[in-house]
Amino acid sequence: MWITSSLETIKTPTVIALGNFDGVHRGHQRVIEPVAVAARVGLPVLAGAVHGVSSETGSFGTDAAPIPTVVTFYPHPQEFFTGQRRLLLTPISEKAQYLQTLGIEQLVLLPFDWALANLTPQEFVEQILVERLQARWISVGQDFRFGRKRAGTIADLQRIAAQYGIPVEVASLHLHQGERISSSAIRQALSQGDLNRANQLLGRPYTLVGEVITGKQLGRTIGFPTANLQLPDDKFLPCCGVYSVWVKSAELGQQPGVMNIGYRPTVDGQQISVEVHLLDWSGDLYGQTLTVSLEQFLRPEQKFTSLDDLKAQIQRDAEQARLGLAAQQV
Repeated sequence: MWITSSLETIKTPTVIALGNFDGVHRGHQRVIEPVAVAARVGLPVLAGAVHGVSSETGSFGTDAAPIPTVVTFYPHPQEFFTGQRRLLLTPISEKAQYLQTLGIEQLVLLPFDWALANLTPQEFVEQILVERLQARWISVGQDFRFGRKRAGTIADLQRIAAQYGIPVEVASLHLHQGERISSSAIRQALSQGDLNRANQLLGRPYTLVGEVITGKQLGRTIGFPTANLQLPDDKFLPCCGVYSVWVKSAELGQQPGVMNIGYRPTVDGQQISVEVHLLDWSGDLYGQTLTVSLEQFLRPEQKFTSLDDLKAQIQRDAEQARLGLAAQQV
């Protein structure tokens, strides 16, 4: 995966999916997946010749093979305009991993500043999509807006791109049980502990990816050693509580576990922490990067009157997690 935030180092020509794509959820995948297909097998047969494309063969003519590319904005436009930090479902490294599994080879992070924000829709297409990206084909979602004050509509994009012979594919909104799939809906579900809904909208379990760092090692004193995860600063955390999880790493393979997100009120914790206890494994995990897939929300975080009460509850949590995860494998 080639990742660049410089307009000077973009690999061209491109076929592109254009949007923010935080979460790379099922709706986003409808926009992204056709890009990899178009790059691999050529465009669908089009009515009439277009720039660089044969309408008879659906190929890209004599041009170099286009790079399947996702084009997004960094920082998020909402963060830029409000000045408030925006936590992400998929920070850049995590987003890149998911995009790669979809066949995307390049991630372009357009630096969102006042210069970019003030481009008119016409200027954005001409200067960014045509000149810099040398786009041959564009895929967007039905609700995509662009240009100064979000003035550009899908119809504007299709009209302006057509002036340069660039087809624009529009993916319809994706619904799940009548609900529109969106990053906002996933955030809301995670904040409410509705992990089942969040995972259904994502099309996969929500994951946390972080390095194991040294903690206070209090878990060892009650027989439940935990791995403390250091996550990216801009990672969105679900609500505090206890979760059943699958834990993966190159060294571990996949192991069942139980995870706590919270402030550890029983031991007067002051900062939020993410701690994972592996159910069927023991050893040194320091320095390893773990991918933790959240499978079930077990209970909210609570304060216990003693460490013995905490230990007894963790034992119950571990058994509940073990049963739930085992049922998945049947």
